[in-house]
Amino acid sequence: MSDRDAANPPAGGAGTNNLAQDPELVQEFILESQDHLGAIETHLLSIARGNSSSEALHAIFRGFHTIKGLAGFLEFGTIQHVAHEVETVLDQARNGQLAMTSNVVDTVLESADLLRQWLAAIHTGGEGPNPTGLLERVHVLGKAPEAPPAVEAAEPDLVEAAISPESTLPALANNMQPSALAAVEARSVKVDTSKLDHLVDMVGEMVIAQSMIQHDPDLKNMNRPRLARNLMQLARITDDVQKTAMAMRMMPVEHLFNRMRRVVHDIGRKTGKEIEMEITGGETELDRNLVEELGDPLMHMLRNAVDHGIEPADVRLAKGKPAAGRLRLSASHRSGHIVIEVADDGAGLDRTKILEKARRNGLISATEEPTDERVYELIFEPGFSTAATITDVSGRGVGMDVVRRQVQKLRGRIEIQSVPGQGSTFLLKLPLTLAIVDGLVVGVGAERYIIPLFAVREILRPEPGAVSTVQDKGELAVVRGRLLPLVRLYRRFGIQPRSEDPQETLLIVAEAANRVYCLMVDELIGKQEVVIKSLGPTLQNVPGVAGGAILGDGRVGLILDLDRVFDPYSGVQNSHAA
Repeated sequence: MSDRDAANPPAGGAGTNNLAQDPELVQEFILESQDHLGAIETHLLSIARGNSSSEALHAIFRGFHTIKGLAGFLEFGTIQHVAHEVETVLDQARNGQLAMTSNVVDTVLESADLLRQWLAAIHTGGEGPNPTGLLERVHVLGKAPEAPPAVEAAEPDLVEAAISPESTLPALANNMQPSALAAVEARSVKVDTSKLDHLVDMVGEMVIAQSMIQHDPDLKNMNRPRLARNLMQLARITDDVQKTAMAMRMMPVEHLFNRMRRVVHDIGRKTGKEIEMEITGGETELDRNLVEELGDPLMHMLRNAVDHGIEPADVRLAKGKPAAGRLRLSASHRSGHIVIEVADDGAGLDRTKILEKARRNGLISATEEPTDERVYELIFEPGFSTAATITDVSGRGVGMDVVRRQVQKLRGRIEIQSVPGQGSTFLLKLPLTLAIVDGLVVGVGAERYIIPLFAVREILRPEPGAVSTVQDKGELAVVRGRLLPLVRLYRRFGIQPRSEDPQETLLIVAEAANRVYCLMVDELIGKQEVVIKSLGPTLQNVPGVAGGAILGDGRVGLILDLDRVFDPYSGVQNSHAA
């Protein structure tokens, strides 16, 4: 196969090498290459921001060099060829023969993107994109030699790394003693995510089984101290196993944040705006499934921040601001939640323009004077946009409604803070995991419901006359001198309560959909950490229900989605929300 033929390998990019037919070896190659490409992108964006570090350039070169060696051994010709050509350009940059201009950085970033697409094609058994156009641009940049070598004999360590599935650090193997490398490998093991998810599911089943045994009435009636001690020990062990299994599925949000840095870089180039991006809290850990689901919402928010929020350089200078806009992406733990903050120092949300557009669209009446909070929430309405022109970045009103739906799907909520002329801050408040939830178990008639504990403010029994009906406002409850909307849960789900008299019920003050309201229930049964179970495709879209859980007595309880429980009553009262 000639060097040019290497750019057009058979389907999937593999040649006739039998090693390339080994699924475990190919998967190992894909994972290793993805890690290297992630590091390459991070270093390139650092160089694009003006952090000219020779070590960053060396790291980028080593990444492409390693990918080339592994791809060559497995006869993934296109990947080997592209990596070789980019490596040649980077070698010229390392030797001071080529400046890392924005054009060079962008071309190398596009090369990394192409390699990612080829890795995806290998994974699915399909065809990757044609690299010809990109290779021509790379040649122009560095006047690189056209012929990549075959697998280089000078890379024995890389070849060994490709052969050995146990090695997860081929780039480090050259510089580490065998004992040190073994120590690194002993501390980490790569596990297929489907196996990990299955483990978490099975641990959840074990927690349910343990809880059912603990609450079994037959065992409760037996006066057996030794059995009671053994059950307590079982409960402690089960709890530890559950926490360990969940911790295994946690991962730092740093990888997600670094991907967002690339998004901001690309949008800044498209809009002609210089953006300084600050990332903090990348070490904060979150459930892997949540991290995967957050990619699209964060991308939409950052696109809006750059396109709508941050002003052009001339406008910023006229306002006395630095020419470069500032964008901050941070993560932190607060009160059992993770809070992701997207903040910019742009113009802030234009309350007047949003309100005018909302009135034209019939979302707000001409006489209503909503609070700032209510006005800012309007940007999440489907199709809502105040952009004067439509661009390929934004302006069609598609994006923020998707953001809200996705965050609500993750049992989270969004809060907005904005100061005119100074910028906006979006706070995404999310649970740490989608697998378990701390909840209050309440009874309504013969049914059991679970209210996520993080949304509960207080529980009280209403005083006489505390509940009343106001014209055009619906039912309201007086709680500590404030009027709050009231939702009778039995009416919401069409069941028979024990009593309709408010004085014989409990009110649970909950916060959801950026509002505070009261839920009326018959009784409080207790607090319990429950494993969330999907209700399946038939019931997954029932308004107000987020999932199900098996309780300690073996009964099934429905986990409430408090945003959707309140949603039918959202028109009841906006101005009285606390």
